[in-house]
Amino acid sequence: MIPKSAREISRRWALVLAVVILPLAASCGGSTSGASGGNAAEGSENRITGDQFRLSGTQKTAQFTVGSEGFTEQQVLGAITTRALEAADATVIDRTGLGGNEEVRQALLDEEIDLSWEYTATGWLVHLGETRSIPDPQELYESVARQDLEENGIRWLEPAPGNDTYAIAASEETRRDLGVQNISDLGRLVEERPEEATLCFNNEDDFRTRFDGLPGMERAYGFQFPEENLIEVSLDAVYGAAADGEICNFGVVFTTSGLLREENLGLLDDDKNFFAVYNPSLTMRRDTLENYPQLEEMFAPIAEGLDTETLRSLNYAVEVEGKTPEAVAEGWLRDNGFIE
Repeated sequence: MIPKSAREISRRWALVLAVVILPLAASCGGSTSGASGGNAAEGSENRITGDQFRLSGTQKTAQFTVGSEGFTEQQVLGAITTRALEAADATVIDRTGLGGNEEVRQALLDEEIDLSWEYTATGWLVHLGETRSIPDPQELYESVARQDLEENGIRWLEPAPGNDTYAIAASEETRRDLGVQNISDLGRLVEERPEEATLCFNNEDDFRTRFDGLPGMERAYGFQFPEENLIEVSLDAVYGAAADGEICNFGVVFTTSGLLREENLGLLDDDKNFFAVYNPSLTMRRDTLENYPQLEEMFAPIAEGLDTETLRSLNYAVEVEGKTPEAVAEGWLRDNGFIE
C-alpha cells in the first residue's frame, strides 16, 4: 500500500538457527478464486504439514518474528503468515501492527523481525529511492528484488497478483451523468465543467504532493484541478463522500479497500497506466531464506491466491463486517485448503 512512516526502535532478538534443517515434508498451495477460494480436497498436496520447521534431532522448532504495518491489509497478511508458519510447527512471535513502513523495514534490517509483506512500488520508490516508475508488474518485481538483494541483503519472494494502489473512484450515477469512465474523461470534465470535477482525498496522506500522486497524475494526463476543487477529509470519509456526491464527485481511494464494496464505488480506468503497481511480496533477510528454503515453496501458492478481489474481500471482512484479522486469515487459509 502507499506508505506512511514514523520511527520506532524495538528490542532486538536473535533468530534461533539450526545446523541441520529437516527436508521439506510437503508443498502447499491454494485457490485463486476469491476470498474463500475453492475448498481444496482432503489430502491435497497443497496443504501445509507439520514438522516442516522442527529442528533435526531436537524437540525445538524454528522461530520467526512476523512484522507488519498497522493498517488492515497488512495485519491480515501478517496473520496469514503467522498462522501458516504455526501450521508448519514453527514458533512464531507476532509483531504485526508494528507501525509504518519505515519502522517495519528498519526492524527487518535490524533483525528485530524476520518476515514482513512489502509492496513492490514501496520497495522501489521508497526503500531504494528510485524515481523512475516501472509500469510492468513483473519487471518492477524483478528490479526491486535484484537491487534490494544486492544493496541490502533483502530477499523478495514471488509477489501476489493483487495491486493495492491509488485510484480515482465515483458512484455509478456520477460516472454515468458526468460521462466519466477513465481519468482522461476526468481531464475533459475539468476543462469543460470544472465545477463538477471535485476531488476528495485523505488529509493524512501525501497524495496531494508526492510525485507519484496528484502532481504526477496531472502531468501525465495534461490537466490540473482547480485549487478549490481539492477537498481534504479523513480516509474513511473519502469513500462515503464520493458515494454521496455532495461535497465531492470523485475520491482518491485504494484499490483493495473493502469500503469500495460497502459504498458501491467504481474505479475510473487509469487509461495511461500512471499509478504505480503495489503487489505485496513476503520479504526477509538473505540468511533467513538460506537457512529456511521451505519458506519460498510454502508461501508461493499463498501469494498466488491473493489477487486484488481477494484482498478486497479480506479487507471488507475486517473493515465492514468487524471480524479480526486473525479470524479472517484463519478462514481464508482453511477455505483454500492450506490448513486443516
